[in-house]
Amino acid sequence: MSAGRLRRILVLHLAIVGALFAVQFFLPDYHHTNVARILVLATFAIGYNLLFGYTGLMSLGHAMFFAAGMYACGLCIYYFNVGAPGGFALGVVAGGTLAAVFGLVALRTSGVSFLIVTMMFGQACYLTLLYFNEITLGDQGFTLSSNLDALHRAGAGLAYSDPDVKYNAAWLVFTGAFLVSALIAASPIGRVLIAVRGNEERTRLLGYNTFAYKWLALCLSGAIAGAAGAAYAVLFSYVGASFASILYSIYPLLWTLLGGAGTTLGPLLGTGIMFYLIDITSGWTNAYLFVVGGSLLALVLWFPQGVMGAVRARWARWLP
Repeated sequence: MSAGRLRRILVLHLAIVGALFAVQFFLPDYHHTNVARILVLATFAIGYNLLFGYTGLMSLGHAMFFAAGMYACGLCIYYFNVGAPGGFALGVVAGGTLAAVFGLVALRTSGVSFLIVTMMFGQACYLTLLYFNEITLGDQGFTLSSNLDALHRAGAGLAYSDPDVKYNAAWLVFTGAFLVSALIAASPIGRVLIAVRGNEERTRLLGYNTFAYKWLALCLSGAIAGAAGAAYAVLFSYVGASFASILYSIYPLLWTLLGGAGTTLGPLLGTGIMFYLIDITSGWTNAYLFVVGGSLLALVLWFPQGVMGAVRARWARWLP
């Protein structure tokens, strides 16, 4: 990759990060909280995009990595009064570790078989959380606000209920995942992952260990999803088994496809569009899902590669 293209990519991504930081000073309270939530969910989508968009592995079980990070963080805070930074770190480790172990089994399959295996493991994770209801509190879930407030009063943590703290913490988590994703996409590792997506057999014939590259992508994807789950638990003070359901494996797929799979900007754009599309149309009618579905269908017809995919194909081929 040329130095000029690398410079343009760096400037663009830093400008987006800077704009997201600056916009908090102008947002009304309602949108201030909404954008913080979008940043956390977009982090989840970035992790998914690394596996699906760049490596070509479609998963229907990614919610288990999100839930692993959420529960590793949430349970440690709820039962053992671990601070939020420690809980967050445990969440990242939990997501990455689960992905590493899961990948040793699941990556021996491909295509539709991989899709089915991920869905089965994801459902097994969800049912496990329901089975150990006495510990996880199942669908009812539990809140962390009282624990985090107690730690704050004791001088061992920030006031995460403060909207400014919430936004900036979400921004930091998103920024880390966003820049990591951009660096991987622009690196030789990213080039190999894209080659695997295009033709795995030919990539293997060129001498690359495609299993190792796919396993690495899955581990990074799981760790980023775990970070998003841990951040959600801390910043929105709730942990529940519903976040491990198949719905939360479908969401990042939709966000990624809508924004543009295989683009670094797609997950953020897709998450934002979907979030506000639902938010706005639900205020108009109780049948808002019909409006959302029709809008998504129109977007797919006009932009089959996603919004950023279309922008890259037509006007900015240098975008990663």
